Amino acid sequence: MARGDQLSRQWKIIQSLSAFGRGKSATELAKELACHSRTVYRDLEALQMAGFPLYNEKCDGRTLWSVLDNGRRQMPIPLNLTELMALYFSRKLLKVLEGSAIHASLVSLFEKVKATLPAGYVDYLEKLENSLEVGVKARKTYQRFQETLSAVQAAVEHQCHIDIDYYTMSRNTSTIRRVAPYKIWFYNETFYLIGYCSLRKDIRLFAIDRIQAITLVDDRFEIPAGFEAEAFMHDSFGVFKGEPVQVRIRFAPKVAGYIKEKIWHPSQTITPEPDGGIIFTAEVAGTEEIKLWVMKWGSAAKMLAPPSLQKEIAREARDMLALYA
Repeated sequence: MARGDQLSRQWKIIQSLSAFGRGKSATELAKELACHSRTVYRDLEALQMAGFPLYNEKCDGRTLWSVLDNGRRQMPIPLNLTELMALYFSRKLLKVLEGSAIHASLVSLFEKVKATLPAGYVDYLEKLENSLEVGVKARKTYQRFQETLSAVQAAVEHQCHIDIDYYTMSRNTSTIRRVAPYKIWFYNETFYLIGYCSLRKDIRLFAIDRIQAITLVDDRFEIPAGFEAEAFMHDSFGVFKGEPVQVRIRFAPKVAGYIKEKIWHPSQTITPEPDGGIIFTAEVAGTEEIKLWVMKWGSAAKMLAPPSLQKEIAREARDMLALYA
């Protein structure tokens, strides 16, 4: 039997017993897990040997198993056992925040959770962790931007304006702007600020690591009623905003499966082709990121519409060919 299957089953046993305070029999657990009761007994014994406080008692002629002595012991914080375990287990998933003040606080939280859990629980979770590795490659480190991020957080919390010196990479220029910061938005391992820009007279998106200087201004503002960050970013293919454009892309059979297995945009529709390829259609706000996405798939993707974007990609392809000619 695979070690991962055994650990997964044991995790389900702990969840089931924690959720049902009166206890369950091995037969009931075996039905839930679709396995033999002998397998459940072996798992219960293994969990006990690992240090989990599993208890059994006779009730109406049945042996019932329970966790934390049927609730007679209290957890010191308002989370149940499996919630604490899941929280501790999730710490690897958050390493994309490494270098930020948020990550430092999370590390502190995880240490407190670890101190709360019995030693056997922590050992069990560390065994589970060996089956999970979170891949993080190209990413930003936020040690240099902790003060900026903290200042933006304070401005959002107190709803006060900020003056920023902001560097725009596409134009290679810096501008001074007064911004009403509405929300911090974390996307693709980058922190952004959504706020009203007095310079552009519009709600804009700012990469926090491109804020070169920031000053909090003693000037309060109100977020417009009904504003929601998710709705604001809804039509974007990534982070760039622009006029709505309907795009149609043909993907070859060899990559069609990869496209179909994900939701790339909330407006997307996928139409199968007789040869196994697909037509991907979506209405996106701005075209820069959809253009880069299509080019990522190389000759397996062809932009069909709009014609202007088709021409842009053709021009990029010619320029790339010239580099290798």
